[in-house]
Amino acid sequence: MNSSPTRKIIHIDMDAFYASVEQRDNPELRGKPIAVGGGEKRGVTTTASYEARVFGVKSAMPGWKARELCPDLIFVKPRFEAYKEVSRQIRAIFKRYTDLIEPLSLDEAYLDVTSNFINEPIATVVAERIKDDIFNETQLTASAGVSYCKFLAKIASDMQKPNGITIIKPHEAIAFLEKLPVTKFFGVGKVTAAKMNAQGIHTGQDLKTWSKLNLSKSFGKSGTFYYNIVRGIDDRPVDSDRIRKSYAVERTLDENLSNLDDIHAFVDKLIESILKGIDKYQLQAHTLTFKTKNKDFVIRTRSISVKSAIVDVETLQFLAHKLIDDNQDICTDLRLLGLTLSNFEHERTTNSGQLELGLE
Repeated sequence: MNSSPTRKIIHIDMDAFYASVEQRDNPELRGKPIAVGGGEKRGVTTTASYEARVFGVKSAMPGWKARELCPDLIFVKPRFEAYKEVSRQIRAIFKRYTDLIEPLSLDEAYLDVTSNFINEPIATVVAERIKDDIFNETQLTASAGVSYCKFLAKIASDMQKPNGITIIKPHEAIAFLEKLPVTKFFGVGKVTAAKMNAQGIHTGQDLKTWSKLNLSKSFGKSGTFYYNIVRGIDDRPVDSDRIRKSYAVERTLDENLSNLDDIHAFVDKLIESILKGIDKYQLQAHTLTFKTKNKDFVIRTRSISVKSAIVDVETLQFLAHKLIDDNQDICTDLRLLGLTLSNFEHERTTNSGQLELGLE
């Protein structure tokens, strides 16, 4: 069991954040299916309203597919300054209750309320007050997860969306985790979940039968993490100094690639994953890095930086494919390809306005 079961952690996650802001600010959009993104031709949805989700419209979905699923879908261009302003309001509300705040993105954060500014011993009461403050001051809803550790609080916040609150108490954790499908474990993506399923791991109970050694053999460094979390062990503190420095996606190839058309096609798949990260963490990066590893395990990276934040599929495709075309000398016998976003908005201290190609 967790060595600090008395900790009280809240995970706050705004509901359909971008779409909800648009519906709040434009009464004509309220109650209608909308998608914030680049449009139906070559765009990708970043956030869909709950009215659109009923039809199966999801984040990081191509606009044409979203339109196919929901013919009445309304596409809305993103307004990042508006979202950042609301995010500042929400952070100000958090600070009334605790100074132990770990933002994950514009619309979600962990809060440690073990000790809090209102001297409230029940974390659920604190979470309810925060939710009420957010609604009263922004007219937006948030969902909350409350538990003794970050892992469970994160899972809990997603269980009763929208505008819900879920509590997982220490004595409930083990039974909850044993029944939970591994696809619902935060940190277990589709590829890892498929690998687990192929080895007979479908639920937390299945995962719990594996030794730490065998999990490490099959899943590398993450194996120890999986071993601990399924037992309710997560001692990670809420880190108020945590700032994301980069977001990377990379894949090892089944066969080495040298053909440029094949490399371009594979990078398009990586772009889909990068877009999910942009949506999930509301990333506003200004640098994209292309990574290769060849048959001799030599790693090379090439980067490109731009003035405007990289937030849509068109910009990602242009920059990624430019990096490939401009650096064909590193595109031979490749066994791994990767893309990394960095140089985020909060880190920027200069603004040259130039399109810069940096070789590393």
